[in-house]
Amino acid sequence: MANNLMRFDPFGDISRFDPFSNLEGVLKDFRMLPALRGLEAEPRIRMDLSETDNAYLVKAEIPGVKKDDIKVAIDGNQVSVSAEIRKEEDKKSASMVRSERYYGQQYRSFTLPQEVDDTKAEAKYSDGILELTLPKKAGSGGKQITIQ
Repeated sequence: MANNLMRFDPFGDISRFDPFSNLEGVLKDFRMLPALRGLEAEPRIRMDLSETDNAYLVKAEIPGVKKDDIKVAIDGNQVSVSAEIRKEEDKKSASMVRSERYYGQQYRSFTLPQEVDDTKAEAKYSDGILELTLPKKAGSGGKQITIQ
């Protein structure tokens, strides 16, 4: 017959007390907080990236921006999108009670697996969605070698 009795140790949990056991979770939550109270963290440009045999297709959400305030830069396989959201001047003399909209600079950069032919790249902006067609550069797809 097996002995299932355990010795009672009233200080067992205290001796295993680890004050830093949840430190990583606390720091993670702290990083998500804005640096200044009352301000929201800068929203990130959200995007979808898909690939065809010949090109990469990007759809990025950038609402409330004029197309002249959006800049797209391509350097090899590095693509950068930046946009400035300008605060509208209120011509009425009403004072702001609450403001939740973000104003300022947004930036997003990403690296693609293959270089982009920047001479054939296209960009369209409509209804808050930036659509990029980024053709792959011929001959830069890398080479697969056979293992012997």
